[in-house]
Amino acid sequence: MPRDVPKLFIGTAGIPNSTPRKSTPNGVKRVWELGLDAMEIEFVRGVRMGDEMAAEVRELASSLGVLLTVHAPYYINLNSGDPSKVEASINRILESARIGFKAGAWSVVFHSGYYGSSPSEEAYRNVREALKRVVKALRDEGVDIWVRPELMGGVAEIGSLEEVVKLAEEVGDLVLPCIDFAHLHARTNGRYNTYEEFKEVLNTIEQRLGKEALQNMHIHISGIEYGEKGEIKHLNLRESDFNYQDLAKTLKEYNVKGVVISESPNLEEDAILFKQAYEKIKT
Repeated sequence: MPRDVPKLFIGTAGIPNSTPRKSTPNGVKRVWELGLDAMEIEFVRGVRMGDEMAAEVRELASSLGVLLTVHAPYYINLNSGDPSKVEASINRILESARIGFKAGAWSVVFHSGYYGSSPSEEAYRNVREALKRVVKALRDEGVDIWVRPELMGGVAEIGSLEEVVKLAEEVGDLVLPCIDFAHLHARTNGRYNTYEEFKEVLNTIEQRLGKEALQNMHIHISGIEYGEKGEIKHLNLRESDFNYQDLAKTLKEYNVKGVVISESPNLEEDAILFKQAYEKIKT
């Protein structure tokens, strides 16, 4: 199993906007300077990091106490009707996990794909079988990193709360969900935005995946604009209706550990805003 983490780390999806001379090492340093302690390495346009850079990033993040995660490329569809696209998608997840592991990353998140013309049950099965192949390859190679299907914001995208939890249940080894609370709010057209509803999510995870899952959570947050088809675009927290204060309260109450990554356009500003809200809560 990937290493346990001692607390809830909070940081940015990629290099903070205020980073001079943008590079992954400079981003890690900037996160630390801002008083944050996590950064998601964004491979969303492709995996572009060599072994030498990965070693440098690993050493730097470790010395500063910054927890790293990885986001795999966006162009992944494990439910494509074209077998070559499924193979390429599997390889993109594997490449992200391999180089992420070399860089000291704790977790890698990916988008599963689209339903397209498939019934949801068939799409889910296709994702599950592909994910089993990913996990087997990583296990065979000794790559010890959490693999996280992300809860997605659009109703056309594979990745409901039920689907990402079920993938972790059925694939098991190395697999836990990435819970994007803004996406869940958008996908359900405005639900999952209260203290009671956030508790419902954490209770579901604990009941079905065990307490270990709450001790190893990978969470995304942001403001979000949505409509009847779900997510339209990410917003800054204060420009949206997303109830981040109650989310912070729920995570504190349940003693959730792992990482919270801000995907708001202002990145570090909302990461700091959430961290301040979280630290103010007395338990």
